[in-house]
Amino acid sequence: MKNFIFFTTILALLLTTSVNAMMKKTGYYCMPCGNDCDTIAYSGPGTCPHCGMKLYTQPEIENLKRNQQKQIKVAFYLQQGVEVLDFAGPMEVFTAAGFEVFTVSKTKDPVLSQGVLKIIPDYDIKDAPEADILAFFGGGSNNITDDNEVMQWIKGYKRPQYYFSVCTGAFALGKAGLLDGLTATTFHMSIGSLRKACPNTKVLSDVRFVDNGKIMTTAGISAGIDGALHLVAKIKGMSAAKNVTTYMEYDKWVPEQGLIVDKAK
Repeated sequence: MKNFIFFTTILALLLTTSVNAMMKKTGYYCMPCGNDCDTIAYSGPGTCPHCGMKLYTQPEIENLKRNQQKQIKVAFYLQQGVEVLDFAGPMEVFTAAGFEVFTVSKTKDPVLSQGVLKIIPDYDIKDAPEADILAFFGGGSNNITDDNEVMQWIKGYKRPQYYFSVCTGAFALGKAGLLDGLTATTFHMSIGSLRKACPNTKVLSDVRFVDNGKIMTTAGISAGIDGALHLVAKIKGMSAAKNVTTYMEYDKWVPEQGLIVDKAK
């Protein structure tokens, strides 16, 4: 009888271990947040009811962890007349998240933002290094789209992992053909103009950002902060984005307050 109980106990432990191993492969978990919910497996995607973080499969979590360990490089293209908060808001978000941000312009001459702030670009279009994210911003965006040399640089730039635009920075992506067949948004007063400039793009108003997977456009000025936070959460996990909002004292952020066209990318 004792032997039967012993072998039954061992069998139960083996079955439990096997089930747990299968759940680890097929279940959905929140990114490790230090709470008891770290070990809870869910049957499908969604958000953790305990910590509110997005659920991932184990392979997805491992990939996110690898991305967290790698320093993401972000190239900010700044043109004459660029809007200060368009780029300064996302710059604060990305640097607080541990990304390496550098600035690029057509030349290394000072860029005058809104007639007030002078910025010395780190690189020009001839020596700019590769980046994981290539970003464009509003204010004087015609200085990008009307400049054939700059547009050729955009088209020839080694394809980054993500493209990101704030406000009328979307026009640079549109003229480069990157928004064809996609959904996008821009500054509310430029919605009609973007529709004319990009007839093959579905341009939406009244949305903070549009995430197409690899290409993200946001509405004007403050919406760029929300879009940048969304991209941080996508790359490094929701906990990383929430840490940034705590640091910035941005307690009004509503995660995923935009249109996510393709959640798989």
